[in-house]
Formats: sequence, structure tokens, C-alpha cells
Amino acid sequence: MFGKLKEEIDSVMERDPAARSRLEVYFLYSGFKAVRAHRRANWFYRHNMKFIARYISQRSRHKTGIEIHPAAKIGKGLFIDHGMGVVIGETAEVGDNCTLYQGVTLGGTGKDHGKRHPTLGNNVLVGAGAKILGPFHVGDNARVAAGAVVLDEVPPNATAVGVPARIVRLNGVRPANLDQIHIGDPVSQQLCYMELEINRLQKKMEKICGPAVINK
Repeated sequence: MFGKLKEEIDSVMERDPAARSRLEVYFLYSGFKAVRAHRRANWFYRHNMKFIARYISQRSRHKTGIEIHPAAKIGKGLFIDHGMGVVIGETAEVGDNCTLYQGVTLGGTGKDHGKRHPTLGNNVLVGAGAKILGPFHVGDNARVAAGAVVLDEVPPNATAVGVPARIVRLNGVRPANLDQIHIGDPVSQQLCYMELEINRLQKKMEKICGPAVINK
């Protein structure tokens, strides 16, 4: 138990430059408290004591501003930074060493039964205010930019940007954890590529037909 607790605290210390001590994380960090409360609530939920589980989760919600359904499956090393307004639905699954910022929603798209919330792989970063809605998978090492609304699957090592989110594949194995801003915009990248291609074709046509013909 103490080993797991130390792992949770260490995961916060590694990813939050504002964390000054382990005591500060243990006593003052709302995200850390919410995850600890969820692990207790999840134990009661799995042992069919669902009223107690909901009581723990709702009490944690009032204390921390973070709502995690007791049935949600949370991997090790989850870091919820700031955390106010974070919602994690009943059938959501979160892999190991994920990072969620304030205002994140892992939600459903309606009142369907069964699996209706997203599944996050390992090392996923979800930026502030992002919404991931639906029963699809967000691959390992993926990033969801701040304010994005993700309605479809995100491949591993990719970035989801915009409303609705568009996908940009990344070459790296694990993206920088704390960078929510410096993310490539696929539309601007495509426009730049098209401009370069037009310039290349124009130069080619000038060689064949001459600049005077092209200018006409």
C-alpha cells in the first residue's frame, strides 16, 4: 500500500514543476486526493457496496471539484493538475501515467447502455478544457490539445487539435508531458505544403513556357 502511495506521489513530483515537496502533494493537491478517494470508492464498487462507493466519490467531488465515477478504471500514476471541473464517466478507462488538466471531460454522447465512455492508453496528455466523448480508444502517448472536442479514435503517438478534433501524427514515441500549446495545426501545415507545391509547379512552368506566358 505504501509503495503504491509513493508511486502516486512520485508521478506528481515528476510532472509538476510547482510541486515543492511530497508532503505538499499528499496534504494539499486536490488531484492526488481525488485519485486516492477514487481507489477507495472503486474497491467498494467492485465488492458490490455501491452506495458507499457513490458516497465516497460524491464527497470527494464536493471537496476537490473532481468527479470520478467509482466504476471508472484508473491506471497507476494518474496526474490531475489543478483538476477543478474534471469529469470521468462510469465506463471510462485511463491507462498508466496519464495527465489530465482542469475542465477535462471523459464523457459519453447519450444515454446508451454498456461501454459509452472513452479509453485512454498509457502516457496520454489531455489539455485544459478538452472533451473526449464516446466509447473509442485514445492511443498510447497521444495528446489532446487544450479546448479540443474529440469524437473519434486517436491513434498512438498522435495529437488531436480543434473542434471537432483533427489528427496530427507525431514521430516521437513519447511527447513532452506538460506542453499543451506548441502543437502542430494540420490545416496550416497542409496550406504551407500546398503553397510550396504551387511555387514549385510555377517555376517548372516558367522553364517550359517562359515567364511572359505564365504572367499572362
